[in-house]
Amino acid sequence: MTRYAIVLEYDGKNYSGSQKQPNRATIQSTLEDAMKILFKTPIKTIFSGRTDAGVNSKGQVVHFDLPEKVETERLINSLNGILPKDISVNAIAEVDKTFHSQKKAVYRWYRYIINNSKQRTIWPQKALHIREKLDVDAMNKALSYLEGVHDFSGFKSANTENPAKECKVYLARCKSEKNVIYVDIAANRFLYNMIRVIVGTLLKIGQGQWEPEKILQILDSKDRQQAGKTVLPDGLFYMFVGYNEKINIEDNVNMEITKDENIFGKTC
Repeated sequence: MTRYAIVLEYDGKNYSGSQKQPNRATIQSTLEDAMKILFKTPIKTIFSGRTDAGVNSKGQVVHFDLPEKVETERLINSLNGILPKDISVNAIAEVDKTFHSQKKAVYRWYRYIINNSKQRTIWPQKALHIREKLDVDAMNKALSYLEGVHDFSGFKSANTENPAKECKVYLARCKSEKNVIYVDIAANRFLYNMIRVIVGTLLKIGQGQWEPEKILQILDSKDRQQAGKTVLPDGLFYMFVGYNEKINIEDNVNMEITKDENIFGKTC
């Protein structure tokens, strides 16, 4: 068996999340259907992380095993010829048999995009539109309190089954460019709806309704009711998965991820 890893880009609008579910269109089921057409046999895929319904991706990593070696460029072209237009394979690599897209990941980076102009615009199409001018400095100060290891119970949707609560946040910040605000958070793991609840809280802070220290109160209380609303998934992107802890996360967030970059770290 030969193991391969691919980088998957998708628009999540028409899917019930990434993970396969009975009688629902998901990214995983659509990818595995394409592979079954191509290889004439079921191929099991493992995703680096789960994205919820409506969430987008620019850097989802997926690994799978094939009974024999294939020409990678031909495989990309063949898969993209079968997959719908809202899903695309952007990169592929043969990886070591010990590589695991989920278990070997050191960190995952998400970005939430806010259109902060007075009027709506189709550029960018995937963004939350907030007309009121937001205080990015206050939002940045609030985000700084999230860095480190914390119990994020106050920022996850209530009644979720996963009992795990702690996450290690390596980087949390936002920046504004031409009325577009980018909220970037990189962590070892995320709780259900955690990013969307954090952004909902940041909006209250950016609008001056709460002080940045409200973040500390929510962390200490572990009470979801004290945080902001869960914002829509439209502006949320799963950007990048880091497999090398020596890579500077700040550099990754600053640079444009290209198709040729070796995102699989030392595992190739």
